[in-house]
Order: sequence, then structure tokens, then C-alpha cells
Amino acid sequence: MKLSGRTVLITGASAGIGAACARAFAAEGARLLLVARRAERLQELGDKLRGNGADVYALEMDVRDGSAVAQTVASLPAEWSTIDVLVNNAGMGRGMDKLWQGAPADWDEMVDTNVKGLLYVTRAVLPGMVERGHGHVINLGSVAGHEVYPGGAVYCATKHAVGAITRGLRMDVLGTGVRVSTVDPGMVETEFSVVRFHGDEERAKNVYRNMNPLTPDDIAETVLWVATRPPHVCIDEIIIKPTDQASATMVHRRG
Repeated sequence: MKLSGRTVLITGASAGIGAACARAFAAEGARLLLVARRAERLQELGDKLRGNGADVYALEMDVRDGSAVAQTVASLPAEWSTIDVLVNNAGMGRGMDKLWQGAPADWDEMVDTNVKGLLYVTRAVLPGMVERGHGHVINLGSVAGHEVYPGGAVYCATKHAVGAITRGLRMDVLGTGVRVSTVDPGMVETEFSVVRFHGDEERAKNVYRNMNPLTPDDIAETVLWVATRPPHVCIDEIIIKPTDQASATMVHRRG
């Protein structure tokens, strides 16, 4: 399916996988509706993409605020209100504590962003897709949605929820012409670990020590491939890991 002239909404677009997806879709001629919390970084990305000829509309938005999400989507200018592809990328991890030692504030942040934020944006965008009889929702999940590992109970629970929501949504839209997919990465070197460890960059670097992780561009290329299959083809789920990773806890490190 050609993306030229189609509108793609990407959440969490200011950095990492979201920004890489924006670049990948822009290269295919898509019109980009980019949302994120960090307005400055989002504007910087938008300016770069416009400089390369892309049509970009950037909006500061926190997916955790359900009323703001609904209002923002409902008040889009007419020329941006027809969303063809939704990439639910906004997500994060906080902490690696044992459950009984974990911080409830970290749990709230993960649940509010990874689960409720995805629900809020999907709820706001999907009715238009159903009404038009076409559209594609692509959720960014994780290998953590297929496994559980020590210190990751709550984060893994949120990504299991993403998988369940994706499968249930696919059933709900059956017969409407809307496709629903999930791309579930393993280890990708982004700001994810810095955020998870509350800004501890040294600890974050150790996550990827002596191995070759995936890059945001690897994931963006996969998301783009999912979005460009013929309309009668739906890629339900892709798990993508670096060659150096066999499971959430098994990683080959050199040296």
C-alpha cells in the first residue's frame, strides 16, 4: 500500500523509535501528525522533516491525559482529521525493583502511559477509521509482552496488556476494513534505559554492554513494512530481537 499523501499519527514522536518512524514514513511521502510531551524536541524534528519536504503537523500532547487526548484529536484542522495510520509508540519503563520494593509512582507512570495512553489515543482515532472503512492501528509492544523477568513484573504486565488489547481490538474491528498490528522489539538502544533508571546513564549503558542491540531505525523499518502491506493483508504480530538476544534474559556479550 502506498503511503504518499496518507496521514500517519505517531505518538511519542520526539525521540527514539517514534522519531525514527517519523523519518521512515516521511521518506515514503506520508503526511505526519506527530505528538509528544517534549515540545522543543518535537518542533526540532518537525522542522528537520519539513526542511526535507515533508508535510508535518506537530502537537504537544500527553497521552496519559484522556480528556486532553480526546479534545486534541477532535479539534484537529479538517485537513489533518482523516488519520490513515496510527502508530501507538508512546511507552516507557520505570525501575527494576522487586515488586514489594517498587515505587507506586513508577507503576502509575507505566500503566498510565503504556496501557491507558494507548487506549485513550486509540479511542479518539479509531471511530473515524471505522466510519471510513479503512485504517491501520500499529501498537509498539515488547518481548516483555511475551515473557516476564525479575524486576519487571509491572512493566511486563503493561506490555502483556498491550498484546491483549491488540488481539481484542482486532476482533472488535473485524469486518470494518481496519487492520490492527503489533511490533514487539527486544533490546533497542534508545533513551528507554536512561528513563527506566531515572537518569542513571552509566547503568543504562551497561544494558547494551558488549552486545549489538537493535537501533530505532531497525524498528521503524519494520513498522513501515507492516503499514505498507496490501489492504487485504494484516500482519498480526512481529517479534524482533537483535541476533545477540535469545530471550528477555539471555543475551550474548563479547569480552
